[in-house]
Amino acid sequence: MVTEISSLSHPGLEIFATLTEAQLRNRLEPERGLFIAESPKVIRVALDAGYQPLALLCERRHIEGDAADIIQRANDIPIYTGSRELLTRLTGYTLTRGVLCAMRRPQPPTVEAVCKDASRVVVIEGVVDTTNIGAIFRSAAALGIDAVLLTPNSCDPLNRRAVRVSMGSVFLVPWTWLESTDYQSRLRQLGFHTAAMALSDNSISIDDPTLLSEPRLAIIMGTEGDGLPSTAITSADYVVRIPMSHHVDSLNVAAASAIAFWQLRKRN
Repeated sequence: MVTEISSLSHPGLEIFATLTEAQLRNRLEPERGLFIAESPKVIRVALDAGYQPLALLCERRHIEGDAADIIQRANDIPIYTGSRELLTRLTGYTLTRGVLCAMRRPQPPTVEAVCKDASRVVVIEGVVDTTNIGAIFRSAAALGIDAVLLTPNSCDPLNRRAVRVSMGSVFLVPWTWLESTDYQSRLRQLGFHTAAMALSDNSISIDDPTLLSEPRLAIIMGTEGDGLPSTAITSADYVVRIPMSHHVDSLNVAAASAIAFWQLRKRN
């Protein structure tokens, strides 16, 4: 049902306007958690991956335009529409391609489930920037990473901006949260060797053939400013560096991850 809105206080709009990311995630009752997918392309990827839509917010001109096929697939969910100016005031930002979709947040799978058939996984430790999270997921999907594991102090992959930057790749790569700080022991129990991306005296180059020979490898990426904590580095089976020129000391974590994923991918 399409509802024309003229007020920012219209019932049902709170999921798009007044709820914070933390409230949408709903840590106390995860089974009731939501997230917001932005833009028709991203929403289509989520629908194709089986995510459940709950409500749609779009500019009036998109009802029979960019959002028409989404509305047909949405199975009678509430659809709110209004002018571009009103929706911008409602959400606090200009909608990308004029469409938002509130969707049900699924229960995270177990680490064992996402790693079951994986040969290459990435561990994201303490990365908090939404743009970097989205970019890492997009590279992971494109470059053959089988699963993504995140420490609890990392940004939520279903954050609205992270989802948009990933272009929906967060719906394509299996991912879940790591519950323990001693995650490397757990990964070894699952048959993985760990490779911490860091600049240290005992590091090996990313093109070392030993890395490629590993049947199961977990690539550990650290936070934007400080990189990986010393415990993660000393616990790793390998410490891996990307050779640099011109005395550049490091790369942005999103750029470094793309290089690591390509170089360390499992060859057929």
